[in-house]
Amino acid sequence: MTRHQFERHYINRIGWLRAAVLGANDGIVSLSSLLVGIAATHVSRSQAVIVGVAGLVGGAMSMAAGEFVSVSSQADSERSDLERERRELESNEPAERAELAGIYVQRGLTPALASQVAVALMQHDALAAHARDELGMSVMHRARPLQAALASASSFATGALLPLLVVLTSPARTLIPLIAGSSLLFLALLGALAARAGGAPMGAAALRVTVWGALAMAVTALVGSAFGSFA
Repeated sequence: MTRHQFERHYINRIGWLRAAVLGANDGIVSLSSLLVGIAATHVSRSQAVIVGVAGLVGGAMSMAAGEFVSVSSQADSERSDLERERRELESNEPAERAELAGIYVQRGLTPALASQVAVALMQHDALAAHARDELGMSVMHRARPLQAALASASSFATGALLPLLVVLTSPARTLIPLIAGSSLLFLALLGALAARAGGAPMGAAALRVTVWGALAMAVTALVGSAFGSFA
């Protein structure tokens, strides 16, 4: 085995890590804020559970739909660019080879070496070479709408399940402090784990996500309390 095969690169994790962390973070913040706001209106625990289940399902489906539409648009753009590049290669391959060589010259190769590299890569797979080096596409980062939708929905549901479990196991009179406290703990742990997986400082990431989560819950608690006074 070579040394290169043992190297770890955090950049390879960015795609799935971003989707998983954002989904779980949204699930915790969204549902805990919703539940804190509802609890501030002095509803019963069973009513809070119903709201929580509805919020979990609705939020997961919303995440899936939004991610699918967004990534589908990206996939459509990628296909359009690849089709245009394919036509250009068929109609004027020498010009496309010169364009590719020019990209390599800009990256620091000599014109002669850049031309040799362009020829070799285009002989191997011309479209892949242009997709990677001209359009910035790679197999690792290609848009996959269904995969993105399922990942977002499942990560949101996993995050949202945590505050919902707290509601199911807590007395009604202590819902607000228990939901808020446990959710902030979950957010801090999630931020720290995500930072560790991505090679970033754990403390700053945990603090950042905790502060924003606390702000979201505080605002919804105030709104719930205000509306609860009119009920």
